Amino acid sequence: MTVPRSRWLLRDPDPEAATRLFCFPYGGMGASMYAAWPRRIGTTGVVVLQPPGRENRMREPHPATFEEFADEAAAALEPYLDRPFAFFGHCAASLPVHATARRLARDGLPAPERLYVSAQLPPHLCPSDRFLELDRRGLTDELSRTARALGQEPSPLLLDLALDVLEGDLEASRHYTMSAPERLPSAITALHWRQRPEIPRAAMEAWSAYTGEFRLVDMDGDHHAFMAAPGPLVDLVGTDLADASSRLAAVSPHPAADGGNA
Repeated sequence: MTVPRSRWLLRDPDPEAATRLFCFPYGGMGASMYAAWPRRIGTTGVVVLQPPGRENRMREPHPATFEEFADEAAAALEPYLDRPFAFFGHCAASLPVHATARRLARDGLPAPERLYVSAQLPPHLCPSDRFLELDRRGLTDELSRTARALGQEPSPLLLDLALDVLEGDLEASRHYTMSAPERLPSAITALHWRQRPEIPRAAMEAWSAYTGEFRLVDMDGDHHAFMAAPGPLVDLVGTDLADASSRLAAVSPHPAADGGNA
């Protein structure tokens, strides 16, 4: 059965992919920040999320909290959770990644094989985003740097629109915190970027309290390096999800083998 594509996705997920990687955009940005990423990593289909309030969904209401974000995202993604999958989020996008995985677990839906949380402290150490300390001028400068990292020359109008989204994301970040870690059924890989010193490597270890299977991986690059889909990151994801697919295939045939429902 063909599932109508959700507005949360810019394109239909590859029905032939054995596994899926769902990529979440970070503060103020939309799906275009993953423009340099391949559509496939080995047998893994890369699926980029487009949350409300961004880019082609600019006129839609921005989720007020990451819990609200997670409620909508979980409902939108449910038809596509028919094979092993993982979530990726960089910086503050790691928080809606966590919130969505938590929502799936609470609803008894399939859990991600793995969460990739990049350059972000876990919820019980939040709020921790340095952007929370910046004024509107400082936030505009940050958005300009991100646009240039994407190869774009930012216009004042687009910066203004992106700034509204970023301020909504920061407000959600300000309130997404936990008194203590809660275990998730997913493995977690925390990514520490060597040229991003404001996120200490030791602090990233705190994600280990959220899972029974944790790994901390060092990556070369600064705040924007992940947008270029660097080889070590792509290889890491490809190997992890190929292993997850093989483990499942060894137990029983998987729905993806006959095309699934995507």
